[in-house]
Amino acid sequence: MTLSPRRPRRRRPASLIGSLALATGVGLVAAPAAGWLGGDARAHAATPAAAAATIVVAKDGSGNYTTVQAAVDAVPANNPSAVTISVKPGTYRETVKVPANKPHIRLVGTTSGKNDVTIVYNNASGTPKPGGGTYGTSGSATVAVEADDFQARNLQFVNDFNEANSAITDKQAVALRTAGDRIVLDNIGTVGDQDTLLLDSASKSTVGRVYINNAWIQGNVDFIFGRASAVINKSAIRLVKRYDGSSGGYVAAPSTAAGKKGFLFINSNITGDVGSRSFYLGRPWHAGGDASLDPQAIVRNTDLSAAIKTTPWTDMSGFSWKDDRFGEYKNTGAGSGAASTDRPQLTDAQAADYEIADWLGGWQPSA
Repeated sequence: MTLSPRRPRRRRPASLIGSLALATGVGLVAAPAAGWLGGDARAHAATPAAAAATIVVAKDGSGNYTTVQAAVDAVPANNPSAVTISVKPGTYRETVKVPANKPHIRLVGTTSGKNDVTIVYNNASGTPKPGGGTYGTSGSATVAVEADDFQARNLQFVNDFNEANSAITDKQAVALRTAGDRIVLDNIGTVGDQDTLLLDSASKSTVGRVYINNAWIQGNVDFIFGRASAVINKSAIRLVKRYDGSSGGYVAAPSTAAGKKGFLFINSNITGDVGSRSFYLGRPWHAGGDASLDPQAIVRNTDLSAAIKTTPWTDMSGFSWKDDRFGEYKNTGAGSGAASTDRPQLTDAQAADYEIADWLGGWQPSA
């Protein structure tokens, strides 16, 4: 593992610490308030038309639309100000896509519970598409977010594809895919089996920053993966068994581009009803065999159950994890362990440069 040399300690801006609610653990994104949703909603002739400040989705017809996708479709292209899509409790069986030209969407459940609003579908990588071909891993996503400045709160994204379906051999099934920058996911759930949460960027050369707070993330094989620069803070990472009842898998499969940040797990816990020492923390995904990638995952200040292997990192597709950037810092629990060549640990000096503010690169998620 190659770690960055120590840089002079930077003073963290108080505004960042306050906006992330690090000390209290309170949810990051506050309930929408007057003035927060983009100011003057009157469109000027030289600027794109703004959507209504709030669009309501309700299955029973009491809102503006009965599906989440219809509400997204109602947001004008290049919308210049924040718009909230407020979703009433219910199960919405549909796929949803937020295209790159629809930024500033806030997708918010109307209650404080993660489980009261569920957006769910069951496409897998190998599911046949109408008209021919299959969806592929990224195309299997129940919800795909390609726009910048997206926020989600108080709901869950689920892919309920049944891995026992022997007719489909490519079983990767994504619940949520993000490919934009400045993405906030607060008090949300992502539930699936293989490849649950794809945190990506628009391209290898662009940055896709994602801040996840107080989430429930569930899966078994590479279920947090992609090339985004992502913080997973104060979250529950839940390991689940395979469809045949066996235990074994990998939490993270970063495909980070060289010179960029990968995944930072911090102040969280990783556990599940699986066999002891059956799961790796992660492995390096060199997507497409790209040797120029430099995957990164750091797990720090996190409670690890006995499900985690004593050698928590492993190779993937001929690429050694030791040639990339994997490490831990001050983890606790039965799955934690002392520093060794198979279990690199950050020093205190190195850890000073592996904090949330370092990952966000000057971006301060707004409350």
